[in-house]
Amino acid sequence: MISYEFPLNERVRTMLRLEDLYRRLYQLMDGTSNCDHHVALGVIFEILEVTSRGELKSDLLQELERQKRMLASLRNNPEISEDALEATLNEIDNVSAQLLSSSGKIGQHIRENEWLMLIKQRACIPGGMCEFDLPSYHYWQYQGEALRRQHLEEWVAPLRPINNALTILLKLLRENCKSHQFVAQNGSFQQMQGGRVAQMLRVTIAKELPCIPEISANKYALNIRFVNADYAGKSSLYPHDVEFKLTFC
Repeated sequence: MISYEFPLNERVRTMLRLEDLYRRLYQLMDGTSNCDHHVALGVIFEILEVTSRGELKSDLLQELERQKRMLASLRNNPEISEDALEATLNEIDNVSAQLLSSSGKIGQHIRENEWLMLIKQRACIPGGMCEFDLPSYHYWQYQGEALRRQHLEEWVAPLRPINNALTILLKLLRENCKSHQFVAQNGSFQQMQGGRVAQMLRVTIAKELPCIPEISANKYALNIRFVNADYAGKSSLYPHDVEFKLTFC
């Protein structure tokens, strides 16, 4: 099976973007080549751009507090594991404390590093990071793997509390969901929402099916079109019935 997640508000959209960036960043940091670490640095700059929009830290703290209140209300519920509940509440407290202890604007340590900011500026120019443009960066790329990874760890460390908050919030969102089985007749599906509120939808289909879901949704109606997986860029409706699982998170 293959699942597609669709955020229904800007906060979840930002969280999913950052989750994808952090996942790629950690994988690239574990790499050994200077090419891996070159791309990892580019991902750090992308994270910096996404986190600079709006009041992300305060939004995450508010959401953590909201989740904490909801979970705390489940204490003494015989259907809830007290140990698991307390572990989650403690995790929320720890992540909130990490965010509160990170002073200043997210990524300020990178903005104050003139060398990194010079690289970031050149990275926006196609081919702008050649050795004759940035000889000091060329030198850094030819240092040992251990030194490059050490520098990356230093630059990423102040950004980790954001990822820790994203991880627990998205985990709670994905666990608090209801799934239903449907069939899209000739590739199309529509459902009236009746005011139902969700933060994210997940559509799961057999990975062998050569189609991709396109979703438009609000609190009144949900529309899903399954289009052909055409790598030529043409979007056409998949002309067969599609069995799929729809999950409201």
